[in-house]
Amino acid sequence: MSQDSGPLSRWVNVERLPQGRGTVTVEASPAECAALAGDFGIPAIRDLVGRFEIAGATTRLTVTGTVEAVVTQVCSVSLEPFEGPVREPVEVVYTDTDRLAGTEAEDAEVPDPLVGGRIDFGALTAEFLALGLDPYPRKPGIAFEPVVVGDDSGPFDALRRLRDEQA
Repeated sequence: MSQDSGPLSRWVNVERLPQGRGTVTVEASPAECAALAGDFGIPAIRDLVGRFEIAGATTRLTVTGTVEAVVTQVCSVSLEPFEGPVREPVEVVYTDTDRLAGTEAEDAEVPDPLVGGRIDFGALTAEFLALGLDPYPRKPGIAFEPVVVGDDSGPFDALRRLRDEQA
């Protein structure tokens, strides 16, 4: 199993947490932010922080928290870059999948797996940042206005005129 699962990786051994409880904070370096921005196809990411609370038994853990960053995206209307905040809530359940091996539950939809008793909180941070990005970002104050050419108000006006001429 690789220690590095992407541009942002922070493995935590949850078996070492006191009674399955704890907190984890992931702060991405500028180089990690730049690598993630490249992966996501956006101009920039800065101030990326994931804050997580862990609760439950080591065989079934619930991770809650938030992922926050300031991202630069390109407006889908004006094509201008702009900066804006992203704040995404996190709630994920992890389970020890080794206990399910060889059972019918092995193929069922189960919570995310603990990998060798560990969770990659860096990958979790990157995943929820990606979920928080607007797929069609719009710069504040920019509105989409359709272009109207000539007197035609729609694509079927020419057909309407033909019908009216033949009637």
